[in-house]
Amino acid sequence: MTLQGWLQIVVFFAIVVAITPLLGGYMARVFTGQHVHLARVVGPVERGIYRVLRVDVEREQDWKSYAASVLLFSLAGWLLLYLILRTQSLQPFNPEGFHSMPWNVTFNTVTSFLTNTNWQYYGGETTLSYFSQMVGLTVQNFVSAAVGICVAVALIRGIVGRNGNGLGNFWQDVVRTVLYVLLPISVVGALVLVSQGTIQTLGHYLSFTGLTGLGGHTAVGPVASQEVIKNLGTNGGGFFNTNAAHPFENPTGFTNIFEILLVFSIPAALTATYGRMVGSRRQGWALFAAMAVMFAAGVGVLYASEAHGTPAQHAAGLHTQVVANSTGGNMEGKEQRFGIAGSALFNTVTTDTSTGAVDASFDSLSGLGGAVPMANLATGEVIFGGVGSGLYVMLLYVLLAVFIGGLMVGRTPELLGKKIEAREIKLASVGILITPLTALISTALAIADHAGRVSIFNSGPQGFSETFYAYLSQSNNNGSAFAGYTGFIQPTAGNVGSHGITFADLLGSFDLAFARYAPILFVLAVAGSLAGKRVSPVGLGTMRTDNPTFIVLLIGVVILVGALTFFPALLLGPIVQALTGHLF
Repeated sequence: MTLQGWLQIVVFFAIVVAITPLLGGYMARVFTGQHVHLARVVGPVERGIYRVLRVDVEREQDWKSYAASVLLFSLAGWLLLYLILRTQSLQPFNPEGFHSMPWNVTFNTVTSFLTNTNWQYYGGETTLSYFSQMVGLTVQNFVSAAVGICVAVALIRGIVGRNGNGLGNFWQDVVRTVLYVLLPISVVGALVLVSQGTIQTLGHYLSFTGLTGLGGHTAVGPVASQEVIKNLGTNGGGFFNTNAAHPFENPTGFTNIFEILLVFSIPAALTATYGRMVGSRRQGWALFAAMAVMFAAGVGVLYASEAHGTPAQHAAGLHTQVVANSTGGNMEGKEQRFGIAGSALFNTVTTDTSTGAVDASFDSLSGLGGAVPMANLATGEVIFGGVGSGLYVMLLYVLLAVFIGGLMVGRTPELLGKKIEAREIKLASVGILITPLTALISTALAIADHAGRVSIFNSGPQGFSETFYAYLSQSNNNGSAFAGYTGFIQPTAGNVGSHGITFADLLGSFDLAFARYAPILFVLAVAGSLAGKRVSPVGLGTMRTDNPTFIVLLIGVVILVGALTFFPALLLGPIVQALTGHLF
């Protein structure tokens, strides 16, 4: 570990803190219908879209209508993306003449990008045309991110609602999210990335002749435009197979930090949006503080474990020196350009959120280091989390913490003056438990069946970690992976195991879709239940939800649920690996 490494982490988080109230306040104005300067530019486009869709934005929707709109919009997106990917050979902007992926990989890919996961069983530069990358995947990166933000905003409206059961209008929310939030930042961000060397072209792949006289090709394409929204929207799917470790996606140390900031910016800012919309900024900062404490613990453990290396690496002489006269560390699978600190920060941020982008190999992390991404996912990704999804799942935990706190002080649980009753707690509890149950059941099926074990690359505890992490990542809509687990084998003569690969694609697709949309339905049901409740005046015995005591309680509830749910699985994978002294 070095002072420079810690300074990099501290400066990064200081910038996040500075951005949070600015971007959060702006989004609050967007979603409460206040005037913003961009309205002069995109207002006519917004009104034109409403006319084309024939949407009456003045008509508020209850939770059932809002949920139906979410599902209908998502289904239409799934069908369109599947059509694009399966007709790739007929489309323009395909200079390399790529054919479509097999149906099962296409099925998994479409479901993955629809659910804001971007789990990838393929190499983008060897599989997809520019048209598929731009019109298919990049567009879905925008709208899938927008859906998560809309659901979070609907839940906030349910919490602050005073009259009726309306949660706003989904069609207006999704249009305004794209036009006023995601698109403007993406345009500016793409220009920043291009200025630093990120590729953006529609030209053919580049040919070259090496020093040995052998020829080769270098993949290029419209990378910057996809790179910015994959991070901003916490999507994570890379244009290239090596994702953000590729120099065409992430050229410099500056772009590494810039992309991490893009990942954290909206999830962090949504806490401030929540504070503004409920009329108490302290409420938003309380959520931010709880998330920040868990983030600091994760990045600290990951950086320390990777900077120190493992006993087996010391014994094998693999304890690489980072710089002269400094403490060495585990550089296996990491970029020399970013070092251990940059990689630890990137890996922590992308698993705290539902991004899944990587600039280093998770498969090469030490046992203790590998436990950090898993632990981050085990929290349900509420440590800032995905755009929208992190906030709305954290608010479910808030309801649970309020309920437990109310029992402790002997009062009816209340959140911002609204009584939390059995209905809300049941809905919140099921909404929280869907994701871990989906991950654990899927892992059990994959481990128990030969068809599932075909996808495993490593043996022993690392093989279990690969499988468990794959389904944990997909159920959390994250998309990162312990590199060896696969769902795609190139068809060759005499190729075997295709049944197992199809098993991984289909089981993963179920994991992706169910763990994305089932919690959304319960979140919207909670919002609908809260929207019609009357507000009770605050009394002396009312438990505050904006002070350090509640922050500690909230963190405790998150850790308790995660520990009770996933600790046995963590013991079978990274923890036993760390205790037995394996290299990685």
